[in-house]
Amino acid sequence: MQTLEIPIFTLNTVLYPDSLLPLKIFEQRYMDMAKASMKDQLPFGVCLIQSGEETGAPATPHDVGTLARIISWDMPQLGILHITAQGEQRFLIESSQAGTNGLVSAQVNLISQEATQPVPPEFSACQNVLRHIIEELGESHFTPLQMDDAAWVGFRLAETLPIKPSAKQDLLEMNDSLMRLKILLGFLKHQGLAEG
Repeated sequence: MQTLEIPIFTLNTVLYPDSLLPLKIFEQRYMDMAKASMKDQLPFGVCLIQSGEETGAPATPHDVGTLARIISWDMPQLGILHITAQGEQRFLIESSQAGTNGLVSAQVNLISQEATQPVPPEFSACQNVLRHIIEELGESHFTPLQMDDAAWVGFRLAETLPIKPSAKQDLLEMNDSLMRLKILLGFLKHQGLAEG
């Protein structure tokens, strides 16, 4: 199992593997983190906040998060950095501590990526709903498209559907892409977005 030491960006957002995450950074601790990440091409961790706030004192992160790598940036005005990060592998925090600048760093173990497997026919409604979402938002938000991969479809639906953050976190922590699709299909049926 691969272990890394990484800075943690605690947010009210769940990041999934392959997701694109636009961020506006203005706090010095995260500005320094982003600069170091871009300079040395290093990932950082994104975790949903378990307790605390996005700004101010260090928040307590959930134990499972996702590595993120900056793929583009812009500074439209001094002191405000716009970045787009892309989700990579999931990880489990083993230990964490806040530095003097308030930035949380953690020892993490990487979670193995889910094996690629086709989407079974009983979950075709998940693919159909996702196709509509991609048409609405544009393919550039979802490249490259992997509509035949159960894990990819599940993560994209979990990312885009109006699900509360704690449920999004549960979907991130699952290691079974078919179980994730089963739960998402139940949500779609409940919302009247799929027959059942």
